[in-house]
Amino acid sequence: MMKRWPSTISKCVLTLAEKFRNPSLPENVVLGSCAVLSSQTVLKRLTTDRKALSSFLLGILYSSHNESQKAQKAITELFVKYNIHFAGLSRSIFGGPSQADGTDFAGLVAEIGSMSFETSNLHWRYNLMANRVLLLLAMASRNDPNVPAKVLSQIAGHFLKNLKSQLPQSRLLAISALNTLLKESPHKISAENRVHGQGSLQADPKSSLEEALSSIFQEEGFFSDTLNSLSHVHIITDMDTGSSRGHYGSSSLQSFADKSITRFYFDFSASWPRTPSWISLFGSDTFYSNFARIFKRLIQECGMPVLLALKNALEEFVDAKERSKQCVAAEAFAGVLHSDVLGVSEAWDSWMMVQLQNIIHAPSVESIPEWAASIRYAATGKGKSGTRAPLLRHKVIDCLMKPLPQIVATSVVAKRYTFLSAILIEVSPVGMPESEILVHYNLLDELLSNMSHSSAQVREAIGVALSVLCSNLRLCASFGNDHSNESGASNADITPARSWDRYLVKRASELVTKIQNVSASEALEIPKEKLSENGMSSDHSKDDIKWMETLFHFIISSLKSGRSSVLLDVLVELLYPVISLQETSNKDLSNLAKAAFELLKWRVTREPHLRKAVSIILSLANDPNWRTRSATLTFLRSFMYRHDFILSNMDKQHIWLAVEKLLIDSQLEVREHAAAVLAGLMKGGDKDLVEDFRRRAYEQAAALIKKRKHRSTVSALPVASVHGSILALAACVLSIPYDMPSWLPEHVTLLARFVSEPSPLKSTVTKAIAEFRRTHADTWNVHKDSFTEEQLEVLADTSSSSSYFA
Repeated sequence: MMKRWPSTISKCVLTLAEKFRNPSLPENVVLGSCAVLSSQTVLKRLTTDRKALSSFLLGILYSSHNESQKAQKAITELFVKYNIHFAGLSRSIFGGPSQADGTDFAGLVAEIGSMSFETSNLHWRYNLMANRVLLLLAMASRNDPNVPAKVLSQIAGHFLKNLKSQLPQSRLLAISALNTLLKESPHKISAENRVHGQGSLQADPKSSLEEALSSIFQEEGFFSDTLNSLSHVHIITDMDTGSSRGHYGSSSLQSFADKSITRFYFDFSASWPRTPSWISLFGSDTFYSNFARIFKRLIQECGMPVLLALKNALEEFVDAKERSKQCVAAEAFAGVLHSDVLGVSEAWDSWMMVQLQNIIHAPSVESIPEWAASIRYAATGKGKSGTRAPLLRHKVIDCLMKPLPQIVATSVVAKRYTFLSAILIEVSPVGMPESEILVHYNLLDELLSNMSHSSAQVREAIGVALSVLCSNLRLCASFGNDHSNESGASNADITPARSWDRYLVKRASELVTKIQNVSASEALEIPKEKLSENGMSSDHSKDDIKWMETLFHFIISSLKSGRSSVLLDVLVELLYPVISLQETSNKDLSNLAKAAFELLKWRVTREPHLRKAVSIILSLANDPNWRTRSATLTFLRSFMYRHDFILSNMDKQHIWLAVEKLLIDSQLEVREHAAAVLAGLMKGGDKDLVEDFRRRAYEQAAALIKKRKHRSTVSALPVASVHGSILALAACVLSIPYDMPSWLPEHVTLLARFVSEPSPLKSTVTKAIAEFRRTHADTWNVHKDSFTEEQLEVLADTSSSSSYFA
């Protein structure tokens, strides 16, 4: 009906919306009215008819008196649907007073604004609806010349006051609104002005919102109350130690209507940081970039008066013991540092630098992730590509680079390195100035000299910082910007930092043998006096282990960072210590080696580094330590799976021969491990190599069967040699777990003929036959037709247990 007579739409909206105000309205009438008003025809009409829009919005907001849960749910769903389909308003909405009722757009905003304060005695859900309507109206009208500037100023001031609201949902909606409304930034120093120095920005840089906002934030205690209210969002419980982004204000005690409206408002998507792969390196944090952004934009909108009003409250919350207050202080401080307004450099020199130094020297460790995120936000590059450095980045770096006092807690040392990692992550290697390159090398020199630090948390922080520095320098060099070696060529001594890659590889290779010798001596319980006589001091060995732990932290963080491709040549060279130190007497070192091992074995390596990786793996397969040979086999399983299609035929042959050689290893565990690896290689390896190995394995096992008639000949053969032939045959059998190719019956039968051999040969045969029976049990009625009667008898003999009466 409404489609046929469009003139009835406005009358329908006025009639139905007016009924919402009636407290005695029956439930079925509310449900029917919501169904009509939620139609696309009505929602489209609301974008052009101011009277209908006003009646619709006020009708919903004045319907909080309805006690029916179904009615409340229907009204909430109607409002959420209106939000979803809201696409702006026609310019006719923003004109002068309507002749019909005399109301105008400013009057509608004022009436809704009066309902959105907590003193209006509305249910929090309707208070939230009123605030949301204000935001929608502001977004639709901010670019229209017919709307008075006073209207937008009132809306922005209203949301600024709501930052200290007692309702969590209103606070969070105010954050979203301010991030949307504060866009002018007249006090921000542009890139052009920065090139010519910090002169005057304009003749009179003033925002249209500045006057209204200034009167609010200059009230006594405003920022103190605001920070205190925002800190409640950061309360971290024992059940929720991770980041709580995107779940503001959610509660399991909310009704369905409450949950639907809070989910719709507060499902924020993070647009920061630009490189999210680094987030996990600093632990879980509750740093909300949306919160930091409102402080930054407020300063850019109103200038230094905001910073002066914020100073005392910020200093109070920085020194607070509660982590929630530290979190909101970190967000506010990040916004201040990233604001780039006229006068912020002077504020840095007068009090902000001292404040950052106090943060570094503070003994608390719980809020380190939040402060690291704050430092990182402050250093985030500006512009579309993020390559332009913020105004205070270099000053923050210089502050962090200042050496700590001689006596300081290890947590402070680790905190400083964490902060340096956070800020250098955001440094763009493209076009890095020479001053920043020099900072990288100076810090790299310091880190390399402290890799044997006594504290585990400091060593971890050093490893992370190393990965950041080295990847930045490599990326910078790839763009042809690193001329530091040329500039430093006049120095008599070239520090390890200038050739950090060669230094790490050479030092790691030297320490592997020392650590293995110490582990072997501890296993044999050799006295410390003997170790000192042989030149292996226990103090030196501990330092070597600590150095190696730091190196493993570097490898782990590099592989997790997303920048491992620029460090791949170094990581390939470090395969040797990672694989060699899987099993040592120091459990912490071995655990770190295993963590690095798990990440490295799945990393795809391409030429020219692939050939180097193959040569290192082949050398490790011949290592004197049998645990190293076993670890190499474990690495080969994943390595061959990832590289089978890009390896050359020559490299494949060398790897196959190396694994085959380990079938006759002197250590039983290595022989069995090699057989398992070969079984895996045969499942998806090169067809020619697989067929050649299967043929040779069968011929060698058949030759052993013939020699068994001459017991003296067989007994003269080494056990490892005989066992290797049996393991090779077992690998062929186990490489086909569910099918029955034509060659398999002969191989299984030949393997079963070795069941009478002594242990451990017999154990290998029985295990392989048992696994064959298990994997072929479901289809045995079909597969047994591939065997002859004689072959089935041989298999039956292996399943029957030995008996005294046999």
